[in-house]
Amino acid sequence: MSDQKERFDVYRAVTERIAAAIKAGTDAFIMPWHSSGAGITRPENAYTRMAYHGINVVALWAEAYLSQYPSGYWASYKQWQKAGAQVRKGEHGATVVFYKRLDMEDEGDSGEDSPSQARLVARASRVFNAAQVDGWQLPQPRVEASPAEANASVTAFVKATEATIVHGASGAWYDVARDLIAMPALEAFIGSPTSTPSEAYQATLLHELVHWTGAGYRLDRGLANLSRSALAREELVAEIGAAFLCADLGVTNEPRPDHAAYVANWLQILRDDARALFTASRLASQAANYLHDLTAQLSQ
Repeated sequence: MSDQKERFDVYRAVTERIAAAIKAGTDAFIMPWHSSGAGITRPENAYTRMAYHGINVVALWAEAYLSQYPSGYWASYKQWQKAGAQVRKGEHGATVVFYKRLDMEDEGDSGEDSPSQARLVARASRVFNAAQVDGWQLPQPRVEASPAEANASVTAFVKATEATIVHGASGAWYDVARDLIAMPALEAFIGSPTSTPSEAYQATLLHELVHWTGAGYRLDRGLANLSRSALAREELVAEIGAAFLCADLGVTNEPRPDHAAYVANWLQILRDDARALFTASRLASQAANYLHDLTAQLSQ
């Protein structure tokens, strides 16, 4: 049993499930991070009431998409029991990742006592969706912001970044050389059955703002000279980062058909590197946090 646990590759297991969700939505350009039911907000632990972060957000969005779960609440088997609920027999849990701190002795040559070094090791855990349990009701439903409130929040959020945004372009992109974001006029965006033209505009702008954080004098993701593969990885960071921001600000994040060309590259990246999505999620979290910090600084 211990040998099986040692052989379990948490990076590959999580990546394969997310890749399956990407493949399932390819025809409609739907990725696991696009808003659909439970995907409108960040997944939340039903017992601790704390939001999941990083790769676990994407992993649980993927599970909710593949299984069509309407709920964004998750918890481990024991946590559901503590909450007075019971996971139904035969249900399978979703894999999430936690990092265990290991202390190792410094292997120096000095012969003197050396301080221990800390190393974080990824470990797997299983969680179940609220749709897989009996006997639980959400104590206090989430209060969703009205469209007007969400629009005001996004407007204030974008203003706080002080990014240069030029409207009237034929498409949306971040110009690294001039450090500006080019955007079509708001009137150029169309809505969908689940989103307004304003939300489509906002989701696109948040995507470009994530690119904006990658400039050398900000988070420095080396945007000046990106190879084709590196460009696909940067687009993955921007896609996930925008999804995090949309979830935080209450914006419906609809599929972008113009990114269909990247899907094959993303799947190839995930096949070649089981940790690529972990890296993209980490960088996306950094970008989202960077932008949130700008808003916090403005309010101080």
